[in-house]
Amino acid sequence: MAFANFLVLLLILSLSSPKVISQEIPSNDQNHNIQTMMVQACQNVDNQTSCLVNLQSRLGSSSSHKNPTSILKAALENSINEARLAIDSLSKFTTFSISYREQIAIEDCKELLDFSVSELAWSLSEMNRIRAGFKNFHYEGNLKAWLSAALSNQDTCLEGFEGTDRHLERFIRGSLTQVTQLISNVLSLYCQLHSLPFKPPRNSSTIYNENKDFPEWMTEGDKEIVFASPNGMQVDSVVALDGSGHYRSIAQAIYAAPNYSNRRYIIYVKRGVYHENIDMKKKKTNIMLVGDGIGATVVNGNRNFMQGWTTFRSATVAVSGKGFIARDISFRNTAGPENHQAVALRVDSDQSAFFRCSMEGHQDTLYIHSLRQFYRECNIYGTIDFIFGNGAAVLQNCKIFTGDPLPLQKVTITAQGRKSPDQSTGFSIQDSYVYATRPTYLGRPWKQYSRTVFLNTYMSSMVQPRGWLEWYGGFALGTLWFGEYRNYGPGASVSGRVKWPGYHIIRDASEANFFTVEHFIDGRSWLPATGIRFTLGLTN
Repeated sequence: MAFANFLVLLLILSLSSPKVISQEIPSNDQNHNIQTMMVQACQNVDNQTSCLVNLQSRLGSSSSHKNPTSILKAALENSINEARLAIDSLSKFTTFSISYREQIAIEDCKELLDFSVSELAWSLSEMNRIRAGFKNFHYEGNLKAWLSAALSNQDTCLEGFEGTDRHLERFIRGSLTQVTQLISNVLSLYCQLHSLPFKPPRNSSTIYNENKDFPEWMTEGDKEIVFASPNGMQVDSVVALDGSGHYRSIAQAIYAAPNYSNRRYIIYVKRGVYHENIDMKKKKTNIMLVGDGIGATVVNGNRNFMQGWTTFRSATVAVSGKGFIARDISFRNTAGPENHQAVALRVDSDQSAFFRCSMEGHQDTLYIHSLRQFYRECNIYGTIDFIFGNGAAVLQNCKIFTGDPLPLQKVTITAQGRKSPDQSTGFSIQDSYVYATRPTYLGRPWKQYSRTVFLNTYMSSMVQPRGWLEWYGGFALGTLWFGEYRNYGPGASVSGRVKWPGYHIIRDASEANFFTVEHFIDGRSWLPATGIRFTLGLTN
């Protein structure tokens, strides 16, 4: 009966304006349906009674103010509060840690939970703006992206305890379970109440930001960011190893950059090999790094799992602030395959873009950890799961190169980590080139709802006829979503591909179009401001 009443609620909402989510429910059904939503917001948590009491206290006693929006808002506030409590509880575990890896893992957890708090707060702020009458036609993409990221951060925290005796992980897992479940409930409620029918755009194959296609509002100085030579740019600071710039290291320049900047802050990094590890925290927003070209400007590190680093913290360069852009730079991790996980670039930056960059490593080269990302004309090198994570990313006109794995290892390009069917995450590799020189698989399912597609992409003969590889046994083979659309080359034949329930040979252009810049990462709303050229939809 409760499920039937919830369906009635969805029907009522679907008959309302799709842009307004606070419609009142008829009085005869209102109380029952509101109670149903509250129960759903607290389902599967350890202390459901406490959760319901907290929700009720946030909603107040008056039934006239209770509607779908108010339930979601109260559930978000409840999730933020639990995440903050979890951060506080982590501090007491530091004194119990006995290894360097455990200490790093705990610091990872604090940072990742802080990401979740921020992403939930952004979602709450966006909902408040909608209720106040602000028109934002991209709010659905924003909220799903932020809630999807917040749901996955806790998993990354726990993964950091790989290689330990797991005793601390067991304690910390208990602190995170309720946070994860509450966020999952919020995301599920939101998706049920806000899913709109898919409508393909007109002229969806438009290529934006060639020289003649800049947005009208973009200044001449902005246009120079992409197409002028670095020496012709108006930059904010210069990094040079020989002392001819403002700084000798990239980390120094980033430290000096403004916090929470609303305008683009451009750092020109002159040619050279910079031996440093860079961690751009979330307060460093709208930063752009510009180098002298792939192989000319190189950031080089060698942190790896065997040294005691977590995968999350092994990155040569890590980026968390919103709106990051990189152009003409190589990100490199020189730890060999024997050192296992060793990240060259980790990205948690929402609406970030990479143009003519190179990511070079072996296992876990490019960590697309969370949020919306775009890669254009980049080179990615690796051996095992070397494009991985749970962000929503589109890679266009990129070149993917495989290296030599250790004996008995199999080369796998992607390992996508979508853990819930409600998350808007996945990898879309479009109009690109897979240059495999060893027997290679396109990907394997890292998490239950792993999602990866290859569209209009060249595949060399070493891409194996099966195409895809199991993670272990039958794990996720029915819940993953792997797809191929009109790929070409000697390794692109789908006749011998796996027969898993979750594998799809995409034949319908409208289905493939879902995985393009327009729909998958809501690129129309933010990519023009980067000045980087991109294809909005399918090219053919």
